[in-house]
Formats: sequence, structure tokens, C-alpha cells
Amino acid sequence: MIDTDGNPEEQVAIAAAKDGELRLHDPAVRASVVGVRLFDPEFVEVGASGRHWTYGEMVAALPTLHGGADSQRIEVSGMRGVLLASDLVHLTYESVIGGRRARRSSLWRKGEDDTGWRLYYHQGTPVPEG
Repeated sequence: MIDTDGNPEEQVAIAAAKDGELRLHDPAVRASVVGVRLFDPEFVEVGASGRHWTYGEMVAALPTLHGGADSQRIEVSGMRGVLLASDLVHLTYESVIGGRRARRSSLWRKGEDDTGWRLYYHQGTPVPEG
């Protein structure tokens, strides 16, 4: 973790990652090319179901997954971000989808050549009921 004492660069990086994460929960974004651009070409996910997703699999399925136009909305709470390196932000939060809670962790990586912040890794872990 970079010791930044909340400097402006850290705040901007964390805000960009949070914005990207929340945009991916928007059905209109998920169904568009904008959503695809938010994923790093080396993206990998381990979903709350345990399924492993690659970039290609996620991009193909994105419009129909949770938060897509015909599915249940994603509720988010407690999102926090930490700048791990000048080009890497770690986000953690909880989600509720159809009454099922999960703890989530995302790594956002800043691309080269002004490609912006992209989702590099995501993991969801189910929270047991009760």
C-alpha cells in the first residue's frame, strides 16, 4: 500500500475505480460497448458461485448477468478503496442480489496510453445466511 495520507492522486484513483465498479452495475452500461471497455484485456474473475471467468467469457455474458437489463438490481454497501500502487486500486464492498449477500473484492488497474482505469480482477464470496 502506498503511504499517501489521502493525497489528491490517491483520491482521484480510488474515485475512478469506484465509479467504474458502480458503472458496471448499471444495466445500460452492462449492455453496451462502454461496459466492455471497463474490463482489462487480462481480466479474471472468481464469482460467488465459484465459477472462473475470463475476459472473453465475461464480455460475452455481461448483458445477461446480474444487473443486466432483465435481471435483479445489484445493491452495494460499504465500498472502500485503497491505492496499492500508482496504477492499482483495491476495492472491497458487499452486494445483495436477489436477497443473496456476497463480499466482493476488485482490483482496478490503470491502463497505458490513456486507456483509463479497468477492472483487472474480481472475486465474490457468498455470505452465509444468518
